[in-house]
Amino acid sequence: MELTAQFLPLAEVQADWLIVGAWEDENLAGAVAVLNDKLDGLLYRLREKKDISGKANDLTPLLGHAGLAADRLLVVGLGKRTKADRSIVQDAAAAAARSITVKKMARMALALPEDVPGLTWSDVALAAGVGLMQGCLGPGLRKSEAARFIPEAIWLVAPPSANRQIIQEAARRADIEGRAVWLARELVNLPPCDLYPETFAARALEAVDRERVQCTILDEKQIEAERMGALLGVAKGSDRTPRVVVLRYNGGGNGRTLGLVGKGVTFDSGGLSLKTSEQMLDMKCDMAGAAAVLAAVKAIAELEIPVNVLGVLPLVENLPSGQALKLGDVLTTRTGKTIEVLNTDAEGRLILADALAYAVDQKVDDLVDLATLTGACMVALGVEVAGLMGNDQKWCDRVLAAAQRAGEKAWQLPMFPLYDELIKSEVADIKNTGGTRYGGAITAAKLLEQFVGNVPWAHLDIAGPAWAEHESASHDSGGTGCFVRTLVELASEYSARP
Repeated sequence: MELTAQFLPLAEVQADWLIVGAWEDENLAGAVAVLNDKLDGLLYRLREKKDISGKANDLTPLLGHAGLAADRLLVVGLGKRTKADRSIVQDAAAAAARSITVKKMARMALALPEDVPGLTWSDVALAAGVGLMQGCLGPGLRKSEAARFIPEAIWLVAPPSANRQIIQEAARRADIEGRAVWLARELVNLPPCDLYPETFAARALEAVDRERVQCTILDEKQIEAERMGALLGVAKGSDRTPRVVVLRYNGGGNGRTLGLVGKGVTFDSGGLSLKTSEQMLDMKCDMAGAAAVLAAVKAIAELEIPVNVLGVLPLVENLPSGQALKLGDVLTTRTGKTIEVLNTDAEGRLILADALAYAVDQKVDDLVDLATLTGACMVALGVEVAGLMGNDQKWCDRVLAAAQRAGEKAWQLPMFPLYDELIKSEVADIKNTGGTRYGGAITAAKLLEQFVGNVPWAHLDIAGPAWAEHESASHDSGGTGCFVRTLVELASEYSARP
């Protein structure tokens, strides 16, 4: 599949499907108005009859009309222009692609929306390209017959007068980011019989360009030598031995280093604090943070962003056995700090404690971790918004701004010192739960804070947005690949303003 930018009138676009956008409560304008003239006013008449509403993600297919080089036309609603941002454009493109990629095709083309308030041509092309790619890939990795077909070519069509270099560069970035999101989604959707610490590490080695990215895999003995006692404690319950993947991309020369850490529990049964069957159904997704970091580092390197990045992926299974962690066990972390285990289903913070400490020891200058960490965050913010917590407001603001530019949703939660009291232990330095059902997302972040020292750090709890329980117009069920684009956006901004 190739995603490219094209510059020609819409009536001349040769494609199996040509997708055009319509704004809600607005007359047709620009290239779409010219296309309407080529169709003898058909789009206008359908608009008058409300067959084309312009409401967000509303789809109107038009087949077999003369005046077009394209075989079929699909009109997708963009919603109200005043509310448009990158996520609106991306969702509209994804909804359109999801509806038409149920059949094989050679080429799918989308007319880039014009005059989107607050967005440049580059923003629009990036959002539309990633959205189209999002809509081409479904979760059915193990279906005997494919349910979705990726086109041989995807075109982003801009007016001939548009700035070609800017849009072509955005199309290239969209192609790379889209493939990175594909990778993250695929890893999350793989069954746990196929994806476990060893195979995840192998996929990481295959995924990155090793001429650009150094990929080091630590096995169990090396992890022990690195004094990661909390991570090894979680891994004890499984016959699958743990791995830690360390990714280094040095595109920034002697500049500062951005650290990215992703939780990688390839399956989470809860350990001896066993989850119910219903709670375990989506626990193959408990490595979505690690998938996002791997995919983001891959994209950052392919885009040749002038930035230094360290990625750390702690990979374990959390299972019950005769060797598994018991309630009351005390683990000694890389830093020497001890953690009393009062719930073996609060394991993500244990492996992240060692991974964050490792990243700090590698002299990163700023740090972000991503983790499907707590159900409490979903209770607080719902399933589409990540919780953000951190120790440095300026750094948190930069991470939030990157998410907003990327069209992904995050909201900051407080980290008041009073929450520290909730994780104090009588027998160890800290305990791995807050001892109450209140403030669970924050007390988990408070434990992580113990292992980042003075490094500016932001924690993204992606338990909600990492997994879609049901499909929507623009999204498939299953892994979403969330926050890959945010990390790429953050790295781009970091390279310009470390």
